[in-house]
Amino acid sequence: MPTQGHSRLSRFLPLGLAASLAAMLYLHYQPPSARQQKKRDQSIIDNASVAIITVDSRQIILHANRTAASLFGSTVQAMRGMPLGHFILRDLRNLDSGEGDGPFSDIRQELRLAGRRATDYTLTGRRSDGALFPLEGSLSGMQEGELGVYTILVRDISARKQVHEQLARSFSQLRELSNALQTIREEERRHIARELHDDLGQLLATLRVDLTLAQQHADMTPTLQKLLLRMDGLLVTAISSLRRIAGNLRPRALDEGGLYFALQKLRQDFLLRQVVHFDLLADEAELVLDDIRSTAVYRIVQEALTNIARHAEASHITIALHRIDSSLAITIQDDGKGIADRDLEKAASLGLLGMRERVWGLNGNIQIGADSDLAGTRIDILLPIYTEEVEAE
Repeated sequence: MPTQGHSRLSRFLPLGLAASLAAMLYLHYQPPSARQQKKRDQSIIDNASVAIITVDSRQIILHANRTAASLFGSTVQAMRGMPLGHFILRDLRNLDSGEGDGPFSDIRQELRLAGRRATDYTLTGRRSDGALFPLEGSLSGMQEGELGVYTILVRDISARKQVHEQLARSFSQLRELSNALQTIREEERRHIARELHDDLGQLLATLRVDLTLAQQHADMTPTLQKLLLRMDGLLVTAISSLRRIAGNLRPRALDEGGLYFALQKLRQDFLLRQVVHFDLLADEAELVLDDIRSTAVYRIVQEALTNIARHAEASHITIALHRIDSSLAITIQDDGKGIADRDLEKAASLGLLGMRERVWGLNGNIQIGADSDLAGTRIDILLPIYTEEVEAE
């Protein structure tokens, strides 16, 4: 077939020489044969940096490249004809069941489930010396005549798994540290509140009694009487401030009446500062919890109300607490401006972060997002509750 290059050559070369040269070019650039193409493809596979294994429908290894052989501490020749399950385990239970059906119980079914896309698996590799290591594998299939040939790409993820385990340990340690700091903080708050109330509060109360006695003295002048009255007013203000500060540090209602009465007091104090419709739906019998959980629930509700007062501009608030089997479900809703998704992940959102840490520290779940009923913000919390009998066991 004449080509453009052939027509150009014929202009400058004799016809016979041009034809000969065109024939040589045609022979040189002709497409490779199927055998040559297969050999070239096989060379690419053999020299690939990724471990590649081909198996038949019985999961017998037809071929493994050099990278795969090196990965399993074997040779290409030794792997050929071996069951795939000898080198790759689906999980460690295969160790007790012999070779079995290999890592893929029904390879055709796996491919049907996967469709045309390769399926990723978490596997366990076994080297020739018996050492086990984590693998990630991808499975794909093709048809060669009447035979099904399946290709598996595997990657050693030992380093990645080690990094993940280190991160998981660090995350667990940070959570334990956070829980410990929360506990220490609450204990310090309890101690300072008790000191303020018992020591400083008693001193101020004694001073007021003495001041009252001084006001009854017979030699009292009008000027001195006025001064003592002003001092009495200052003492009353100081006592009120002391009680407020001590209550913020550690609400006495939480220690004296339990979680239910502490939440009722929190609601009353909130209504003194905010004009809203506030529903607190709870049963006192369902809120008999240990001190750790009572404190955590109180602080979570307190922080939620603080956020509502600062940002929500809400007119209606509903807080519901009820038992579900062995868990306590808490729902906090408002009809305010709502919260954007980007605000949930802000580093400066320490209040939300503190709520999450308290919930996670008790192995609970928390979801914060838009409320479909009140068109504001909704917080759903589920905390596991362990009775004293269960903890004692």
